[in-house]
Amino acid sequence: MSPTDRQTADLESRVRGRVRRPGEDGFAEASAPFNKRFATTAPALVVSAADTADVVAAIGWARTHGVPLVARGGGHGYAGTSVTTGLVLDLRALDTITVDPATGLVTAGGGTRMNALYAVLQEHDLAIPLGNSDDVSVAGLTLGGGVAAVSRAFGATCDSLVETEIVLADGTVLTCDEERNADLFWACRGGGGGVFGVNTSFTFRTRPTRPSSTCLLLWHGEDAAPVLARMQEVMRDAPDAFSARIGVNRTTDGPTVVSVIGQHLGPAGELRRMLAPALAVAAPYRADIEDRTYWEAKDYLHHNTSGDPFAVRTRTVTEPLGAEAVSAVLTALDKWPGSSNPDGAGVALFTWGGAMNRVPATATAFPHRDVLFLVSMDTSWGVGDSASTVRANLDWLTGLYDSMGDFAGSGAYLNFADPDLQDWGPAYHGPNLRRLREIKHRYDPDRFFDFPQAP
Repeated sequence: MSPTDRQTADLESRVRGRVRRPGEDGFAEASAPFNKRFATTAPALVVSAADTADVVAAIGWARTHGVPLVARGGGHGYAGTSVTTGLVLDLRALDTITVDPATGLVTAGGGTRMNALYAVLQEHDLAIPLGNSDDVSVAGLTLGGGVAAVSRAFGATCDSLVETEIVLADGTVLTCDEERNADLFWACRGGGGGVFGVNTSFTFRTRPTRPSSTCLLLWHGEDAAPVLARMQEVMRDAPDAFSARIGVNRTTDGPTVVSVIGQHLGPAGELRRMLAPALAVAAPYRADIEDRTYWEAKDYLHHNTSGDPFAVRTRTVTEPLGAEAVSAVLTALDKWPGSSNPDGAGVALFTWGGAMNRVPATATAFPHRDVLFLVSMDTSWGVGDSASTVRANLDWLTGLYDSMGDFAGSGAYLNFADPDLQDWGPAYHGPNLRRLREIKHRYDPDRFFDFPQAP
């Protein structure tokens, strides 16, 4: 049931920020999800918070009137966790960024997005392991763990977090760090966004940037099996300074393509030597290996996508996938049903490990500390595609995910959340699930912040 005019007026009287009704200017921009798979769910109201006090007021209003509330930073939640038929709490105005030159600490508001945070970091030539999409929010990235192109050297995003401010369901505002509310701080480092409250600021430890080089290598599909096998060996043996995404994908009208894109915190000469075994297997039809500044490398790795509907499923592996697994991937891609989305479908191996794996699995809520590759399987479709095309794509993805169970583990990356994942608790949280549930009950006993995959 939509809020009445009187209830809406009550909300407007409580906040300094803007309350938007359906059809009003800015309503769609403030509430539409990035993944159009969930675009048919629209809120009754949007409140664009001006400050932490507005967050407190919005939560209080929603509880008083029995209206579901979700917080929205960038709106990139893969499982649609930033959409609701109730109240969307738009955090985009909470984007103040401060730098302490004496300590190197950077504090960003809970609605800060990557492009703004990167711009400030570049001014000071400071690094935090962050995402490669302009509009992803710092909250969603950090609370789900956060893995970046430099995470093998610098750790997960949550590993750089030293403090966060959070508004609880009862309106209490807490500062969390290793000493204050330490259990909640632990949970905020990889336990998920929108679970325990609304995080309104994040303070990170930074480090100096390092001169870099990047690679983009493309091979034709007929070279896929040997290239995928050899590139996995290259990354298994690579130093922490080098990370790469190994991918194989196809589109409806295009051929299968094998790709490697990565960043090395060192010179291009070193990068060429590391890649030499893969280049010797088969000559890529494109090979771009160049020296770049840290910031040029960040721009080079920037991720673009159509934004049309998509679905992703993930598994984790501790060793390279063998020939049988690679064959299963290539066979599945040959059978992809197709769609009108130019992003197509594919499988990517994101190289993890390094510094990430030198943190114990229970030291933070992010549990994946023994992983070599995150195996990310994805498909996409167009907003105008038929229901049968959508179903065929989702069934194809499920079939691929199930078949990979013979070769990969059941761990799944929370920031690539999958609404169709059945045993999601152990998959996302591993040995930390029980503790997360205890903390959830302690700080939100009524489960005001709730969704199907909340601990």
